[in-house]
Parts: sequence; structure tokens; C-alpha cells
Amino acid sequence: MTIKIGDRLPEGTLQEFIEVASEGCSLGPNAFKVSDLTKGKKIAIFGLPGAFTPTCSAQHVPGYVALADKFKAKGVDEIWCVSVNDAFVMGAWGRDQKATGVVRMMADGSAMFTKALGLEFDLTAKGMGVRSQRYSMLVDDGVVKQLNVEQPGKFEVSNAETLLGQLG
Repeated sequence: MTIKIGDRLPEGTLQEFIEVASEGCSLGPNAFKVSDLTKGKKIAIFGLPGAFTPTCSAQHVPGYVALADKFKAKGVDEIWCVSVNDAFVMGAWGRDQKATGVVRMMADGSAMFTKALGLEFDLTAKGMGVRSQRYSMLVDDGVVKQLNVEQPGKFEVSNAETLLGQLG
């Protein structure tokens, strides 16, 4: 069943490649419970099929990086990019996209969280395995307040401008 507005995010764990060790976070991949990260926070989350892919790299991530200050001005605490890639790939992609410290590049390497959202997209026949549909959502204290899911092959409603416009 696909997640919808008003639903609480499912339980899940995402990994993030940490560039600089700090208290509670070691250098390299760190696992985080989604429920812990979203507690008491307003988070803009966007999901996409894969790191280093054309639309994702040329439009999707750059849009959120460019508008990050506007999201913050509207009360958004964090922006997450979720993809079915491992934390090493997501960390490298974040550096490539100049997203470090701006957008949290969250890895869902086995697609467990993506499947729990009901937003998986099976590209096994094309040699890419299970991926994420392209989407964006606003989550407030773990509850979905806005949700934009793209039609296959499209990039029209999950962009940063659309989600930002929905914040009022």
C-alpha cells in the first residue's frame, strides 16, 4: 500500500555517509532510525531512482540544494534525498552535487524503506534492480503533510519548486 497524506512514516533505517566524525557519529556510513530523525522536526524528503543518473543529477538534487535556504525560511529543519544506493555512493554523490551540509544524502541500499513507503519501482528487467519512484513529501513530526509522486519517466511534481510552493 502506498503512503498517503496523513500517514505516519513507516519504521525504517537509512544510512548516511558522515564526512567528519562527531559525537555519536563515526566517519563513514552511519545507520539512523527514521522515527528518531523525524521526531519533532519538519523535513522535506525527496526520493529518486538513483545516484549519478541524468535527471537526478542535472535537475532533482540541484533544485533542492539551490532552494535550501528558502525551505529553511519556511520552517523546514532538514532536506533529505533518499535513493536505493549504498551510503558510500550517496556520500560521493553528495560531494559531487555540493550537497554536503545542505541536503542529507540518505541511503536505502536494500530498498526496505522505499518498499515500506510503497514507492518502489522494479527496473530488474533493465538491469537496475528495485529502485525508488521519483517523489517529494513534507513530513512534520513523522506525519506526511504533502506528497507528490511522479508518473513513470516524468519529472513534473517532485521538484523543489513544487514542494516549496506547497509550504504556503
